[in-house]
Parts: sequence; structure tokens; C-alpha cells
Amino acid sequence: MKSAEVIMEILEAFDLTGSYRDAGELAGVSHHTVARYVTARDAGRLSERPAARAQLADEYLPKIEEWVERSNGKVRADVVHDKLLALGFTGSERTTRRAVAAAKTSYRRGKTRVHRPWITEPGLWLQYDFGDGPVIDGVKTVLFCAWLAWSRFRVVLPIRDKTAPSVFAALDVTLRRLGGAPTYVLTDNEKTVTVEHVAGMAVRNPQTVSFARHYGVTVLTCEPADPASKGGSESTVKVAKADLVPKETNLLEQYASFADLEAACEAFGEQVNARVHRVTRRAPVEMLTQERARLHALPQHPYTVALGTTRVVPAGSPMVTFESGQYSVPHHLLGETVWVRVHGAGARERVVIVHVGADGPVEVARHPRATRGPRRSMTRTSRPRRPGLFTASPEPGVPRRRSSSLWARAPGCGCPRPPPRGRARCGSRWPRRCPWPSSSTPARSTGPWGMPPSTPASPRPTCLRSSTGPYPRNVDTGWDYAASARVTAW
Repeated sequence: MKSAEVIMEILEAFDLTGSYRDAGELAGVSHHTVARYVTARDAGRLSERPAARAQLADEYLPKIEEWVERSNGKVRADVVHDKLLALGFTGSERTTRRAVAAAKTSYRRGKTRVHRPWITEPGLWLQYDFGDGPVIDGVKTVLFCAWLAWSRFRVVLPIRDKTAPSVFAALDVTLRRLGGAPTYVLTDNEKTVTVEHVAGMAVRNPQTVSFARHYGVTVLTCEPADPASKGGSESTVKVAKADLVPKETNLLEQYASFADLEAACEAFGEQVNARVHRVTRRAPVEMLTQERARLHALPQHPYTVALGTTRVVPAGSPMVTFESGQYSVPHHLLGETVWVRVHGAGARERVVIVHVGADGPVEVARHPRATRGPRRSMTRTSRPRRPGLFTASPEPGVPRRRSSSLWARAPGCGCPRPPPRGRARCGSRWPRRCPWPSSSTPARSTGPWGMPPSTPASPRPTCLRSSTGPYPRNVDTGWDYAASARVTAW
């Protein structure tokens, strides 16, 4: 095979002389070579590829293609050569490698998956997937990533696990943020969606079927191990993990709490939905307002069958009782209804508490299972202590000291000794005049049941406990003990 420069010189010499021999002498080649290239140029077959010749492996090509087909294009050339030698092949291993490489190339071209642009319709498709979230307090979190196909609107929510109640709660929050439900919901073959495959057909989880019927959607799953069938949610997971999970590439600090991760996901959603998409040339938040007209209306109440057992938080205590144990909830849920369930087993068993608000189900607490004893599990979600509510205010000019005993002696009290063991104060349950005489303050009469009069001029100092909380108020007499009695901790 001559180089392109030599072929150009040969053809130039022939065009100059018109003779094969003279052109061969000028170009330094045989006149037969000149004739071959001139004939190829006239026929339009002048190419750099060498002429095809018969190979020793041509007789065995059908068998080589069969082996490549059976192995899905993964068979090695040395294995094929050993098999060919058993069939009487006399060629070298290099010849076999060339034949196997050509057969694999043809196999891949015939099996290549061809993609075409997906022209979506508004209100039809919603895809969701999961990504590994950051580790918070030693526990790994999960990023729930949803993608509305037509408007390219993305929703990223942090969840603690991929169980059916957590996934259903995240889907409800997503649908309420979108303002409606699409026709189809596409996802992977998770056990929460697909129980098994029978004859290539996916068998749906009964809980998922009930959830889909509640919202009027059709849940579909992609082919197993085929991420290309839901590329929108896969891309959302990739972008969310790059911007939310602390790595060396983004220089993010570790999250101090789960609430910080929720705030970061909220800010991420606002950022990606407000910027212009490179395909649609429009912001997803603007396109969502147009797509909402094609979404179905959502039911008023979320799907709560899988969330657990209902419990009502008492109006005076942010604690709920579940299976002989008490568990704390945020104090702003007093009087509200919550759902309680158990997740995990053994040492990793947890009690999950969910509250359904205006934005959908939200996990508000997660406690270890209560053990023997008081069987209470409390977190910092309870009401914080208000400053000054459970402490006594010292009188002006009197230094305050911490007392070892749980009782406070008022100025002028003549108590000769601390209260007896087992008693918190020297007086009775309600404040009254101290029975011990004192020269600093004159004695005066008391009201009914040993109570002070309704309008006292200067109430008698009393012995009260300094850490019992707010003072009681007598409804009948209108006596406000918190406003009248000043207690000093000595």
C-alpha cells in the first residue's frame, strides 16, 4: 500500500506522460502499479484501504460469531483459538484475534441501544430516585430526588430511610409542592414498589397500589439495571449529591443536625428551579405554573395508612404513649394528632413519629425503643425552659446564693431549723403565715382556709420551695402568688 504522497506523484506522472512505463520511471515504481492506481481512479474506487484477501479464519467465521453471541461479546480470543485448534484450524493466534475482534465489533453494532429525543407532555410524567446523603450524628441519610418531566422542576427532600412510610410521606410532600398529581410516576424496582418479577412482569407492592389509588396516579418501573430509562431523576441525583453532600470538591462542612440538611435542600431547590434551563430556555418555576393546569387535584388528606398508629399529644405534656413507653414530640404539637410506628430491629430499632400538617407528612421525632424502668425517651424537641420561670428572684441589694436544700426562707421567717426529711418546705401546700414568731414583721390575720386576704397591703413573707415552678393562683379569692410573694434563695 503506497502512501498518499506517492499515489499523488504516480497519478501526476501519468497525466503528464500518458504512458504507464514512462510514469513508472518518473515515479520510481512499476508500470503495473501505475496501471492499478489509474484504473482505480477511473472506476471511483481509489481508497486507502488495502484490497480484501481471503483469510484462513473465513471458514470458521460462523462458529466464531456463534461463540461471541452466546457469551454476549465477552469471550476471549485465546479461548476461541484453543477451540479452533480442536476443530482443525491451522492459522496463528494473531489471525484468530483479528477475526474475534471483527466479530465483536459487528456484535456491538447490532446490539447498540439507539436513543432519540423524548418529547414530553405537560402533566404526564414524574420520576423519582434516591441518592446517598451525608452522615449526621453517625447515621447515614437518604436524598429523595423527584423530577417533573415537562417543566424540569426538581424537588429534593432528605429522609432517614427508604421504607414505604418514608417514601410515601416524601411523595406526598412532593405532590403538594407541585400543586397536583401527574398521570404516571416512574421509579426503580425498589421493594417498596415491586415485590418480584414473574415471567418478566413486575408484581406491585400492595401498599404502593393503595397509595397510587389514593392519589389517582399510575406507578411504573423501569427495566432492571437500566438507568437510561429515567435519566431525568438520575441527573437530579447527581447534581444534588454534588451540591449537598460534603466532599473535597465542594468544601462543604458537615451538617450539625437534620434540620440543617433540610434547610440546605430547600435552598438547593429554590436555586435550581429559578435559573434558566439550557434545553427549554425557561426557568422551571415559570413552566410549573403553566403545567399545574394539566395536573390532577390532590386529595385533602394525605395517605396515612402506612404511617403507623395515631396518638393524640396531651394539651399539657409533649409526650405520647406507645406500647407502654413515653416518647417526646415538639412542644408546638400539643393537642395535635401524630402517627407512631416502629422501624428496624434489635439495637437499631427506632420509634418514628410523624405529623401531618398543611405541607404533608413530616417526621418530627425518632427515638430508640424505651427500655425497662421509667420507659421514657426524650429529646431536645420538647418545650425549652423559659428564663425566670422556675427560678426565684432575689430582692434588690441581696446577693443570691445557691442553696443545697430545696427550700427557700423568706426574710423575717423565724424557722429555727430546715424542714424535716421528706418535706420540701416548712409550711403546708399553700402559702400562709409562718407559724414561727418573728420580730421583724408584725403578725396579721389570714383569709379563709389559711389563705391571705384578697387585697393585702403588705403580704407576710412565707417559706416556699424555690424550684417548684410558677406559683398557684386561687381562683376564688383572685390571689396571685407569683405577683405578691417574692422569694429569696439564701
